[in-house]
Amino acid sequence: MIQAPSEPGKIEMYSSQFYAACTVGGILSCGLTHMAVTPLDLVKCNMQIDPAKYKSISSGFGVLLKEQGVKGFFRGWVPTLLGYSAQGACKFGFYEFFKKYYSDLAGPENAAKYKTLIYLAGSASAELIADVALCPMEAVKVRVQTQPGFARGLSDGFPKFVRSEGALGLYKGLVPLWGRQIPYTMMKFASFETIVEMIYKHAIPTPKNECSKPLQLGVSFGGGYIAGVLCAIVSHPADNLVSFLNNAKGATVGDAVKKIGVVGLFTRGLPLRIVMIGTLTGAQWGIYDAFKVFVGLPTTGGAAPAAEPIKA
Repeated sequence: MIQAPSEPGKIEMYSSQFYAACTVGGILSCGLTHMAVTPLDLVKCNMQIDPAKYKSISSGFGVLLKEQGVKGFFRGWVPTLLGYSAQGACKFGFYEFFKKYYSDLAGPENAAKYKTLIYLAGSASAELIADVALCPMEAVKVRVQTQPGFARGLSDGFPKFVRSEGALGLYKGLVPLWGRQIPYTMMKFASFETIVEMIYKHAIPTPKNECSKPLQLGVSFGGGYIAGVLCAIVSHPADNLVSFLNNAKGATVGDAVKKIGVVGLFTRGLPLRIVMIGTLTGAQWGIYDAFKVFVGLPTTGGAAPAAEPIKA
């Protein structure tokens, strides 16, 4: 079982208030950061859909500026904010829940011995739920961003999408979204927990609970950035599939592979996505842990799950 840290906090660990705080932290960390990088996401999606027109990052920004003006850089920001806020709530809230749940199932010794497997299982379970919340907004976002004449934003784009594709069309990209997000999130959480633990063990001579809060938050950002680079690489093929399927009416995975190519699935738009996801993930962990500190909770990671003494 995971033992609550001994440092005092305003909220009891693993209580309903704890999970509520983690849920709010997830909303802030994912919703705000994804909205902030909307211009990068917009260029990335268009590079994936129309590489002949959007040949590079710099030329992509130039094309958007020329055709849509400055305000065009934030096209689709509302579904981005709402979709990723809902996803973040489920992602972080359920991760903390499942991490504790699987640790309790495994027992003290196995929880410590197989902590990485617990991180992987907990994050995969959380993302399975989180993507159901994200998928409708992601579908509308991609259509708005890659088809400028489709709609101005969410208010007219959502009903227009439903009229065109049907309500189930909002979930047409769910399986590819799972294919993108579940490996991404498993890498995001498991690598972050491992990287942060290694930083405190090998790079910082002071025990974590004796480090200042600013230093702990710096570790969270740094560990998050490194984890984000790994996330971008493992989830990129599915990201290309999601963009293709949500952009083309009636398209299938086979159509995407035929048009983009296997190599293209792994490489098209990857450099920009590495920059975007690295920064995004670092900022997300920084914001999430900053909120936890704000409400009196410890930052994430830095020690293996501690075994509780066996009661007689």
